[in-house]
This record gives sequence, structure tokens and C-alpha cells, in this order.
Amino acid sequence: MLSEQSAATVRATLPAVGASLGEITERFYAGMFAARPELLRDLFNRGNQAAGTQRQALAGSIAAFAAHLLDHPDDRPDAMLSRIAHKHASLGVTPDQYAIVHEHLFAAIAEVLGDAVTPEVAAAWDEVYWLMANALTAVEKRLYEERGGAAWRPWEVVERVAETADVVTFRLRPADGGTVRDFRPGQYVSVRVPLADGARQIRQYSLSGAPGAGLRQFSVKRVHDGTAPDGEVSSHLHARVRVGDVLELSEAYGDLVLDADDDTPLLLASAGIGVTPLVAMLAHLAGSGHRAPVTVVHGDRSPADHALRTDHEAYAAKLPDATVRFWYEQDAPADAGTGYVDLTDVPVAPGTRAYLCGPLPFMRTVRRQLIAKGVAPADVHYEVFGPDLWLAR
Repeated sequence: MLSEQSAATVRATLPAVGASLGEITERFYAGMFAARPELLRDLFNRGNQAAGTQRQALAGSIAAFAAHLLDHPDDRPDAMLSRIAHKHASLGVTPDQYAIVHEHLFAAIAEVLGDAVTPEVAAAWDEVYWLMANALTAVEKRLYEERGGAAWRPWEVVERVAETADVVTFRLRPADGGTVRDFRPGQYVSVRVPLADGARQIRQYSLSGAPGAGLRQFSVKRVHDGTAPDGEVSSHLHARVRVGDVLELSEAYGDLVLDADDDTPLLLASAGIGVTPLVAMLAHLAGSGHRAPVTVVHGDRSPADHALRTDHEAYAAKLPDATVRFWYEQDAPADAGTGYVDLTDVPVAPGTRAYLCGPLPFMRTVRRQLIAKGVAPADVHYEVFGPDLWLAR
């Protein structure tokens, strides 16, 4: 994929570029938003930009892609590209925006690295960028074609359910009266809302109900942990959106999808609001009568904070062979564990396929325990809410 000359240059310069990626991405975003403020206002997540997490995710993905080209020259990191492409498609990213990113990213590289960016170095990293950008564009084009385009669609809120003090579930139907396209359990939609300052910010929320109901259902946790500004969109949805209101939604995207036959043992592990895509998976399994063992694992602050707990338990009870294990940091009942999720004493059937969603430390711990129990690394799938920092370690 990467030309021989460029591969040699990238290999020689990757340590220096990698060490500077944090500064490069910081200057890149600052320059791009100064030139194109509408991108920060209406496309990029302002909360992630303020926290710096988007910069970390971008730096991690660039470094990981370049390293993969060097270590595996005959293939592409399709799993990483697919995850990014699904997120981009849910936002409505267009091919011309890759040229905008290229302009400002390479200006930042030149600014940070100075004379070290010779014409050969610039050409090599230009090749890396366009290999990644063109691969993403191709995947996004296919995703848009499968879903009938990248248009936003109005949906009317028909029900609002308070799940916990900080989690609300919204159920919506198409405001245009049209049909509802099916989705795969585990996928998410983007929701675009107008804010008081005129911005139209976008966030992704996992669909928390089973496919096929003619509705869309997603559950929103209000972000207000006291250590950072409150979430703009989650606060807006909690405070302002009621039954009868109309929201703009994308089609469903996401590559953490349930993909197993009836004979495959499954483990669904979540923590906090990471429960939402896994409850949708569990609802689908209950509706389809999945025969093989299903292990349901969840950790939360307390039973009162466990969103969708009733659904979690009810769907599992419909399965012929399900095991449910919950852990709570506070107020754990007698049938639950106290503290954090720990799979040490949880049996895991041979051939298990696992799906994880929750904070990164939780998912890394569960993945490590599953692999120690014999689960193949390729059979452990995960979803990160927000920028994917798994690669940014």
C-alpha cells in the first residue's frame, strides 16, 4: 500500500512525528477552527475539543495507521477504519472535508517540525494521509449508499421515560410519517440539536431498544460530574425536550453489532451508561430465542443508578440459558457483587464471543480477564462512547 520510498521515510520519522503529534493536533484544530469556525459550531463536539480528548484520539489513530502500514504493508487496519468511518457517516462528513483537514494538518506539521519537514518527509506523510482519507471516504460512501444518503430526518418524541435521576429514554417516530429503516443491535444514531448560541451540536446515542418496532429509542445520561463543564447536548435534551417535540436524527451507524448464530455462547459486559447498546442486543436475543449460553455482566454506582435495569433483567429472563451478574459500588443487594466487575469467578463457555461497552478502564480489565480465561482476542468487541482513546495510550 505504502510506496517503498515513503515507507522508509515514514519509518525513519515516525518516532519524531509520533512524539510531536499532541502538539501537532492541538495546532491543527486551532488553525482549522480559526479558518472555518462553522466546523466547531456545527460538526465537531465542543466538549471533546475543550477536554482535549479529540486531539488525543486523532493523534492515536494517525500513529496507529502509520505503524500498521509499516508492520503490515499488504493490508489495511480495517477494524479501526470501520469504526472511524461509521462515526463520520453518522455526522454527515463529506469527501471535500478531508481536503480541509489535510490543508490545516500539514500546516501544523510544518509549523511544529520546521526544517525537519523536507520535501521527502512531506511527500511520505502526505501519502499516509491520503491512504487513510481515501480508505475512509470509500467506506463512508458505501455506508451512505446503504442508508439512502446522509440526510438528517425529523423525528417526533412520542414518549419520555425517566430511567434514573440522570438517565432519560426517548422514543420517537418519523415526523414525516415515512418508514423506519431497520438497524443492527448495538448501533447508534446521531442527534443534532440547536443550542442557545446558535450552534447545532451533534452527539451519538446508542439505540437501546430492539430493532423492528417502528420507532427509535435511545437513552441519554446527563453529563455533570463536577470536574468538567456540563454536557451541552445531554443537558439540552434533559431540560428542554418533551413529548411532541421534534429532533433531527441520522440513520443508524456503528460497527459494534451483534453477529452470532444461535449456537455461539455470548458475554455482554457493560458499566454505567454503556448498558444501552447491550440491552438492545439482549432484547434482540430474547426476541429471537437465542439458544446458546448468554452471560450478562454489568457494573454501576448503585442499583438506583443502573439505567434500564428492569429491561436488563427481563430480557435475560426470557432466554433459555442466561446468567446475570451485577456489581454495585454502593447499596449492593444480596444477589449482587460489591465493588467493580470481576470475572474471576464467572464461568465463560468455550467459544464465547464478548461485547463490551463502558469506561475504558472497565473494558481493558474485562478484556484482559476474558483473554486469560481463553477467549480469543478477535472475539472481544467493544464500543467507546466519545473519542476512541483505546489507541491513544
